[in-house]
Amino acid sequence: MPDDLRPNLREEPYEVVNGDVRSGTLILCDHASNIVPQDVNGGTLGLPDADMNRHIAWDIGAAGVSVELARLMNAPAILSRFSRLVIDPNRGEDDPTLVMRLYDGTIIPGNRQVNPEDVEYRLNRFHRPYHDEVTRLIDRAEEFHPQPALISVHSYTPQLKGRGLRPWHVGVLWDADGRIAEPLIERLRQEDDLCIGDNQPYSGQLKGDTMSRHGTDRGFPHVLIELRHDLIDTASTQKAWAARLAPILGTIIDETRARESENG
Repeated sequence: MPDDLRPNLREEPYEVVNGDVRSGTLILCDHASNIVPQDVNGGTLGLPDADMNRHIAWDIGAAGVSVELARLMNAPAILSRFSRLVIDPNRGEDDPTLVMRLYDGTIIPGNRQVNPEDVEYRLNRFHRPYHDEVTRLIDRAEEFHPQPALISVHSYTPQLKGRGLRPWHVGVLWDADGRIAEPLIERLRQEDDLCIGDNQPYSGQLKGDTMSRHGTDRGFPHVLIELRHDLIDTASTQKAWAARLAPILGTIIDETRARESENG
């Protein structure tokens, strides 16, 4: 069995989709799952299925896009296997929104009385192992490329409770490193049928999040792509968007590496 495909001797908090680390590219999906594992409140946070299937629990469609991107780009991918409501892997350990008690107007019963010991358990059981595995995969990729590229895939709801519709089809989130983000925004804006958000609907300038931790802090080129989830809520649309993004991302990554190689 390839080293990147580890047997699930226990319920690991992540899934690794095998790909060639020599590609020097890694796909990340922080909010791939809406699962509440059994060792967290007996597998429930006290919400009905209707709420657990909403955006508050996961990024709808992001997992399918990530897996297809990994296939098309022949790159490893890592996907979470726990709901963001258990603990959010896209937050730093000291972030006050690490474990949400209220999300988009919905109270999370299983988190209302969460205490520091509960948070530490969830950090050790889910958050830290996920990030340890991201680090391991990046380190493997770095053996072949001094600057492995990180592509993070998320989705967002077309409308938050009590707020207006969001016009963007795709949001490109970034902070100080625009090596991938800036040309991606430029190329996507050339598509007549797309409205592209630059650090919309969220800002990519969140210290301690996944891209900050593994991209900015380590100096690796990276980007976080937000897709409006009504555009990727079926298997066919997930594959279509991955097919649309993969060649653009591949070209940008190749151009970035060529430019940096020329500059020494």
